[in-house]
Amino acid sequence: MEELDIATVTKRSIRGVFALVSRTFFIQIISLAVVTVLYAVLKESEIGVFFVVSASIAFLSYFSDIGLAAALIQKKEKLTDEDLKTTFTIQQILVVSVCVIALLLSGFVGSTYNLDKNGVQLFQALVIGFFMSSLKTIPSILLERSLRFDKLVIPQIIETIVFNVVVLVLALKGFGIMSYSFAVLARGASGLATIYLIAPWRIGISFSKQVAKKLLSFGIPFQSNSILALLKDDLLILYLGTVLPFSQIGYIGFAQKWAYTPLRLIMDNMIRITFPSFSRLSHDISALGKAIEKSLFATVSLIFPSLTGLVILAPYFIDYIPKYQKWEPAILSLAFFAANAALSSISTPLTNALNAIGKVKITLYLMIFWTIITWILTPISIVWFGFNGFAISSAIISTSVVGVVYLVKRHVSFNLFRILLAPTVATAFMGIVVYNLSKLMINNLMTVFIMIGIGAVIYFGTMMLLGRKQISYSKS
Repeated sequence: MEELDIATVTKRSIRGVFALVSRTFFIQIISLAVVTVLYAVLKESEIGVFFVVSASIAFLSYFSDIGLAAALIQKKEKLTDEDLKTTFTIQQILVVSVCVIALLLSGFVGSTYNLDKNGVQLFQALVIGFFMSSLKTIPSILLERSLRFDKLVIPQIIETIVFNVVVLVLALKGFGIMSYSFAVLARGASGLATIYLIAPWRIGISFSKQVAKKLLSFGIPFQSNSILALLKDDLLILYLGTVLPFSQIGYIGFAQKWAYTPLRLIMDNMIRITFPSFSRLSHDISALGKAIEKSLFATVSLIFPSLTGLVILAPYFIDYIPKYQKWEPAILSLAFFAANAALSSISTPLTNALNAIGKVKITLYLMIFWTIITWILTPISIVWFGFNGFAISSAIISTSVVGVVYLVKRHVSFNLFRILLAPTVATAFMGIVVYNLSKLMINNLMTVFIMIGIGAVIYFGTMMLLGRKQISYSKS
């Protein structure tokens, strides 16, 4: 492992932003196109089954790592072969144990959620895909710690293309939920082969008690955050599978998928870059503060207008895309999930910064609070508002971003007002214009896309007037 100075961190971080965002934008366009077709072809209940079963696999993944990958990325000292082999050994013991248990319990999972044979096979396929994914951990860590995101993104592109091609072809041929099963297996195999071609690592089994103890001192609190996130999010989805019809869970999945798409496209890529970058800058608080400001500005400048445009234009897409009228009940949930996503675009990078500087216990306390309030508020909201209560409660809970800002400012100085001013004003202006023009101009799907173009011109034009200095600062 090479050691990186600040100049190299900056250079590779910027290169990583362009690599991840540009290439991921390409594959997200493919994914969104395929998802658009799937939501038209598949039934609401089939989408609901995939949503619930996927959440169950996410549940397993939290018990297979115990934060060791993050500990290796965050580690300030140079990595050794003993570090890598110890991490791999511990992880595979956990992964194999979890997978065997999951496969043995697949029948129980099927009976609990009234899954048919195809639903159970989807669960089993996801378990196998999960095992294949675990084998990619060490090569991914080596690339991520070295900030070689230009290489790390290649397996993601291959996986996305393979998954979407397989699921689309099979869905159009009438395979239904089984389309996902074959696509998951194909994705896992293609991604595993690709990453070992790009970043070869000789698999080795070894264990060092001293190494394990040091890594776990960071990894266990870090993974505790992830486990609490599991209880807060994915386990809640499993709970919904027992109290709501799959069609209504399908509405939730549809709304959440589209509202969180800007986060997956933009913020997830930023976090992949900023966590190792912030970790490398943790010794220089001044440089770290500037890095936080730049990453937040870039994130909200893209996410705020994307979410606003999505909420305004979603009803028109549902009206004019064939077979999409069935998703009209999900529009209200979409709006509340979008509000949650907007505030998460601020809080998530900040908690990421806390983890990067080693303040993992603070994020653990935050996650405990979010988990408790989610499990209190969401069931109550569902009783009051039906399936829309899930999204409503998530929007309310996301206002706790105020507390996150306060906690981060205690350790790192940054100017949030300067970050948010121009994007917020430009987004509000764009939203008002697009909302009113849409009523006058939109009468078919083509005019919806024209309106997207008009909104983009208005937003970026306003940003150049209001945020020119901030944009220049973020580029420096």
